[in-house]
Amino acid sequence: MTVTGFHPLPSDDGNDEARTFNRELARRLALLPDQWSFPPVVIRERRAEGNGPFPPAERSPHARTRMIAGPHGEIPLRILAPRTRPATGAYLYLHGGGWTLGGADEHDMRLEEIAEATGLIGVACGYRLAPEHPYPQGLDDCETAARWLVETGRLELGIDKLTMGGDSAGANLAAATLIRLRDGHGLAGEFQAVVFGCGCFDLRLTPSARRWGAEKLVLNTRDLTMFVRHYLAHGHDPALPDISPLMADLSDLPPAHFVVGTADPLLDDTLFMAERWRMAGNRAELAVYPDGCHVFQQFPLAIAADSNRRIEGFLHEALGEP
Repeated sequence: MTVTGFHPLPSDDGNDEARTFNRELARRLALLPDQWSFPPVVIRERRAEGNGPFPPAERSPHARTRMIAGPHGEIPLRILAPRTRPATGAYLYLHGGGWTLGGADEHDMRLEEIAEATGLIGVACGYRLAPEHPYPQGLDDCETAARWLVETGRLELGIDKLTMGGDSAGANLAAATLIRLRDGHGLAGEFQAVVFGCGCFDLRLTPSARRWGAEKLVLNTRDLTMFVRHYLAHGHDPALPDISPLMADLSDLPPAHFVVGTADPLLDDTLFMAERWRMAGNRAELAVYPDGCHVFQQFPLAIAADSNRRIEGFLHEALGEP
């Protein structure tokens, strides 16, 4: 049960780099039209074209898609295997985007990086998105993908060890999925480790999320409010543990690596959840990067490179590898 505090930066220059990046990101996003003046389907199209926080995603020619049956229809799993080393296991990845945006094919480069560094086959779940498919459909898809890995995927992929990870809303889904696996199927122990990047764990909004205001470093308070509105379009209580894992019994869950930046509206979510994870008797690592914006690991920053290497090291250690 280890919680590490504020992570040392690679150098003072790295901190200056992050602050400079944040100023430019806020300036650039302020020049764009209000994304909520468009319906979600159009926001997805605009973001895919680079009209948002991120450049257009680079797709890997080495990815393949495996369709599996789910309670709401077929679910696409995007699979990226290591090409320079034997596979040691699988990493089920749940993307972010406020349960409303994003896709399984938008993180190929990072999953390839993890695969080559750790031997873990990347398995990105193309779960259903709100508001067209509000809670619990996306979470049902993630649970289905995790069960498929345990019950079928390990044999099909020729691996044994399993890990999981998610960023932002994906971290919420990863936590809720593990709790469902534990409570409904006794399967949470089949996953050796989980990585939570900048997660949203309380949909009532924690103090840092409520008080962030309008400045946009990928995410602001209004975005969070709109994302929750879309995800809970059928009026479910945001305090339900299945929706806000911070409210859940967190005992008997895998070792977790939590990471967040101090310039992230979801800072409190990570701080609170990491401590609750530890107090429930699980191992928890907490890395807090000064001046890191929301999902800063997805940008070309020194703190991002440092964080990503530490995540890979955590996965190595959790798998019992040197």
